[in-house]
Amino acid sequence: MFDIAIIGSGPAGMTAGIYARRAGYSVAMFEMGVPGGQAATTDFIENFPGFPGGISGSELMMKFYEQATAFGAEMIFERVTDVQVQGDLKTVTTTSAAGDRTYEAKVIIFATGAYPRMLRVPNEGKFRGRGVSYCATCDGFFFKDKDVCVVGGGDVAVEEALYLTKMCRSVTLFHRRDALRANKRSQELALANDKLHIEWDTIVTELLGDDKLSQVVTENVKTGETKTWDFPGCFIFVGYDPNNEVVPSTIKGDANNYILTDDNMATNIPGVYAIGDVRSKTVRQIASAVGDAGIVMYDIERYFREGGGQ
Repeated sequence: MFDIAIIGSGPAGMTAGIYARRAGYSVAMFEMGVPGGQAATTDFIENFPGFPGGISGSELMMKFYEQATAFGAEMIFERVTDVQVQGDLKTVTTTSAAGDRTYEAKVIIFATGAYPRMLRVPNEGKFRGRGVSYCATCDGFFFKDKDVCVVGGGDVAVEEALYLTKMCRSVTLFHRRDALRANKRSQELALANDKLHIEWDTIVTELLGDDKLSQVVTENVKTGETKTWDFPGCFIFVGYDPNNEVVPSTIKGDANNYILTDDNMATNIPGVYAIGDVRSKTVRQIASAVGDAGIVMYDIERYFREGGGQ
């Protein structure tokens, strides 16, 4: 039995764990992989306060983890398979090599984040892990001194493309529009990088190869011209979808299945909250995830004061 069960341990989840323990509540954070979520796979973060020289995503998330566990938040490395949220006592069911377990909690916080969106073009699934990747910091090393491509035009796409230029011979960025959507700083760095080439108004329509990716087919959305490129690596960054696999259907979501909350991060179910990237909102950054976690604890304390979870 825990006072608060946090599903996910990205920046939002771990910050909520810190706040909850400082408030004196017993806390379990459930994580199926490595703490830190998407932030842990980011090569370099220079816009998080307190690190004027920048810091790697993995290093920053390790600091979050060390602080949360130092305060006494319990990290449970098991995959959550089911969450029941009706009634005062909620249940979290998990599975691991040791078998299935069920935990009880008075409050549930969903901090499950989001996962990279697929292009949904022919052979994308076939070549995933065989030339197709959604994480440059995870897989970039495998393409050292090779020519690769990146698909997308937002912050993540441009930043990951810049990271790949450190090890790849060249990086070609395919963007469906005629202007990047990334922040101005990233755009300036991209346009000034001799190893990074941008193909405007271009979409990827097919991925080709035998056992591994070898070619990428593109189409110019204005002229209709198609072209086949020789690339052993294709890195896709075209947005994210909510990681809502274990979110009960009774919890309301928006048109894109992100969890709907009020300004206090509360869902439509009493004692159930959502923070971070899984929540329906405009901005998805580490700073906003941390902010969500700070806000949610104020409402959870109100919930307990008013007899919730009894």
